Amino acid sequence: MQNKLKLAVIALCYTPLALAQNTHTEQNTAKTMDESAFTFTEAQLGEDDNMSQNVTILNSNTNAYASEVGFRFSPTRFRYRAFNQKFNDVYINGAPMNDMESGQFRYSNIGGLNRFTRNVDFALPFESNHFSMAGMAGSNNYDFRAGSMQAGNYISVAGANRNYTLRGMYTYASGFNKKGWAIAAGITYRWANRGYVEGTFYNSFSYYFGAQKKWDAGHSLSFATWGNPTERSTQGASTDEAYWLANDYQYNPYWGYQNGHRRNSRIVNDFAPSALLTWDWDINDNTKLTTTAFGKYSMYKSTKLNYNGSENPQPDYWRNLPSSYIDVWGSNIGNNQYSYAQYRRSVAWWQASKANRQINWNYLYAANKTAAAQGSDALYFVQAKHNDNLMFNLASTLTKRPEKNKTWNIGFIVGQNIGRHYQTMEDLLGGMSYHNVNSYAVGTYSSMSDEVQYDLNTMSPNRLGRLVYEGDKFGYDYTLRVQKGYLWSNYAVNTGRWHLMIAGKIGGTDMVRRGHMRNGMFANNSFGKSGHARFGESGAKGGITFNAGRGHTFLLGAGFEWRAPEAATAFVSPEMNNDYVLNLKQEHVFSSEFGYQFQNAWLHANLSGYYSRLGHVTEWQNFYFDDINSFSYVSMTGLRKEYYGAELGLKIKVASFLDFNAIGTISEAKNINNANVWYMSSTKATYNEANNGRPEKVLNRGMREAGTPLTAAGLGLGFHQGGWFIDLNANYYDRIYLSYSPSMRYESTLKTTGNVDNDGNYVIPAQAKGHGGWMIDGSIGKTLRLKKGQLSFNLMVTNILNNQTLVTGGYEQSRSDYTVKDDGTINSSRIYKFSKNPKKYYIFGTNGMFQMSYRF
Repeated sequence: MQNKLKLAVIALCYTPLALAQNTHTEQNTAKTMDESAFTFTEAQLGEDDNMSQNVTILNSNTNAYASEVGFRFSPTRFRYRAFNQKFNDVYINGAPMNDMESGQFRYSNIGGLNRFTRNVDFALPFESNHFSMAGMAGSNNYDFRAGSMQAGNYISVAGANRNYTLRGMYTYASGFNKKGWAIAAGITYRWANRGYVEGTFYNSFSYYFGAQKKWDAGHSLSFATWGNPTERSTQGASTDEAYWLANDYQYNPYWGYQNGHRRNSRIVNDFAPSALLTWDWDINDNTKLTTTAFGKYSMYKSTKLNYNGSENPQPDYWRNLPSSYIDVWGSNIGNNQYSYAQYRRSVAWWQASKANRQINWNYLYAANKTAAAQGSDALYFVQAKHNDNLMFNLASTLTKRPEKNKTWNIGFIVGQNIGRHYQTMEDLLGGMSYHNVNSYAVGTYSSMSDEVQYDLNTMSPNRLGRLVYEGDKFGYDYTLRVQKGYLWSNYAVNTGRWHLMIAGKIGGTDMVRRGHMRNGMFANNSFGKSGHARFGESGAKGGITFNAGRGHTFLLGAGFEWRAPEAATAFVSPEMNNDYVLNLKQEHVFSSEFGYQFQNAWLHANLSGYYSRLGHVTEWQNFYFDDINSFSYVSMTGLRKEYYGAELGLKIKVASFLDFNAIGTISEAKNINNANVWYMSSTKATYNEANNGRPEKVLNRGMREAGTPLTAAGLGLGFHQGGWFIDLNANYYDRIYLSYSPSMRYESTLKTTGNVDNDGNYVIPAQAKGHGGWMIDGSIGKTLRLKKGQLSFNLMVTNILNNQTLVTGGYEQSRSDYTVKDDGTINSSRIYKFSKNPKKYYIFGTNGMFQMSYRF
C-alpha cells in the first residue's frame, strides 16, 4: 500500500501527461444530459465576437435554478450572475480549456459535438468536485473518453431557420470489448446558404475520434481528437434609425450585392484542431490518479472592409443617415428648409431599394480601378485579422479517500500559450497596390517620415513603405506568450448532517510580447521582446452545507482569490509597442453565497443570495476618439466591481406526467468607483498626461455589466408521458445594459463640454439600455421504440409570439457630438448625435429547429 502511494506521488509530480479527473477507470461518475437539454444554441456557441461574450453554461442536479438557467435564457446571451465568462472554468478530461490570453472559453470549439459533450460533471461555485477549485461562476468538466460514450449508432437530421438551416450528424461508440478496447467517432455538418439574418451564411464540419484501452491492473489510456472547421459570415449592430429605415430589426450593414450576388464583408474562418491523451490509474479502491496532456492549435481569421483616404463605405455610416441633416433631438441646430429637403431625400433613398442600404461592392471596385489608373493605392480593401494560438497544458490529479466519508484531491496544472496576432491583405478589390504605412498618421507626420512606417525593417528605399499584395502581412504582427502553473487541492468531509468543503490553489503567470514589425512611432520599443510581467496567483474557498432534516438544506460559502491580469488587457497598444499598462496588478476576487433548498416528493425549491466583489480590475478598449482625431488605445485600471443578487428556482410535480417550474433572478453588477484611465493616440504616439499630478479619471462609477439581462424570470410547464414530451416556457428579461463608452465620461471630456451642474459636480451621461420584454418558447417531441433501436422526433421553437423588440446587446458609439479645435476647445456641435444613437442587436423573431434521430 505505501509503495503504491509513493509511486502515485512520483507519477503525479513527474509524469509527462496531464489531468483529467475521474474516480474510476470505468468513467461512470459523469452526469449525463439528454440530447434536447444540450443542443447548443448560437448564443451558447458565442460565435459572433461582435456581440456579447459567451453565456456561462452551468448545471447542477441539486439546484433547480442553476440546472435550468443556462439553456432557458441563452437566446438573450444570459451570463450567470453577469460574471465575465473567464470566471467559468471549463475542462475536458480534467485539462483546462479556457484561453490563456483572454480567460474565455469559446464553446464554438466543441460546436456540433452534442453527442460527445453529454457526459459532464458540473460544480457550482461552492460545490466540491474532483477536477479543480471551482471558479466564481462554477466549473464544468467534460468526459471525452471513448469508453464513456453511449454504445451504438446514432443518426440525426435537422432543419432550422437559425444561423444554420441544415444539420446532419452521425456518431458511433463501441463500448469496451473483451480485450478492453473502446472506440468512438462522429461527424456533424451544419450549413446555410442564408442564415436567419440576410447576408449571412454558415458552413461547418465537426469531427471527433476517440480510442481507449484499459488493463486489468487498473490502468487506462485514452486518446481523443476533435475539431470544428467553420466558415461563416456575421451580423453587424446598427442604430434604431437604421432599423427603422430598413423596416427590419435584423438589418445587417455588413453585406451588399456584387454583380447581383450577395457578399458579406465580415467572414470568419475558425478551426482549432485539438487532441488529448489521458492516463487513469486505479491504484487501489481508495486512491486514483488521473493525468492528461492536451494540445490545441487554433486558427482564427476575421475579415473587415476598410478604406484609405476615402469615405467610409459602411452603408449605415453616420454621414449617410437622414439624422445627419437635421437635428431630430430638439435643439434645431442647423435646421432649415434645405436641410429638411436633404433629410427627406435621404429617407427616400434608404427606403427606395434594399441595395441602397447595403455595401455597394461594384462602386468600390470601380473606385479602385480609377485610383490604380492614376498610380494611387487602393482606396478600399478587405483586411483580415488573425489570431493563431498554440496551446499546451499538462495536469494531474490524485484522489484519495482516507475514510469512507472523506475525499482529498490534489493536483497541478502547467501550460503555455503562444498567440500570434497579425493582419493580412485579404482582397484589394481591384486595386493594384497598397503600401505598409499608417495612412491615418499622414498629416500629423510627413509621408516620408519614419513615424508613418508600420515596419522600418522592411521599408522600401523610396520610403513609401513595403508594397503589400493579397495574402501579405501589414499593419502589425506580434506574439504574446503566456505561461501558467499552479497547484490546487480540495478536501470534503461528510459528518452526519454536515458537509464541509475547503479548496485552495497557488501558482503564477508569466507573460511577454515579441514584436515582429518595427513600428516607426516606437522604433526602439516595438520590435523584439518586451520585458516579462510575472504575477503570483492564489486563492482559497470553503463551503458548509447543513441538512436540517425534513427536506431542508442550508449552504454557506465564501472565497478569495488573487488572479493575474489577462494578457489580452495587459498591454496598452499591443499592435504598436511593448508597453505594459501602468499600475498593472492582480485582480482581487471575493465571492460569497448563502443558499436554502427544500425538497420533498412533489416540490424542489432553491433560494440563493450572493455577493461578490472585484478589486484592481483592468479593462481595455480600442476605438476612434474624436477629441484627439485618432484611434485610441484605452486602459482603465484600479476598477472595483460589485455583483450581488437573489436567485429562485422551483420545480413542482403537479402530476406524475406534468411538471411546473419557475426560475428568476434579480441582480446587480456594476462599477463602484471611478477608474484611472491611460490612453494613447495611434497617430501621434503620445499618452494622455496626468491631471495636476494625478492620473486622469474616467467617471464610470455606476456603469453596469453589459450584454446580459440583470433581471430575468421564467415560468414553464412540462408534459412527459407515453414517449411524448411537451415543454412550454414564458421568459421575461429586463435591465439589459449596453457597453458604455469611456470617452464620453473622461474628466477632460466633461470639462470640455461643460457638463457640470449648479453645484460644480459633473453631470455623467446615463448608460444606454436596451428594451426588455417577454418571450415564449416551446418544444414537442415523440420517441418510438422499434424492434431495433429508437426513433425520435423533436420540434423546438423560440420566440413563438415573434417579439422582435427585445435587445440582446450592443454598445454606445465612442464618437463625440461635437468637433474640436487644435487647442482642444469645442469648434461646433454636430447635427448627428452619437450619444443618442447606440448600436444594438435585437432578438431573432420566431425561429426553431425540427430534428429526427435514430439510435440503434
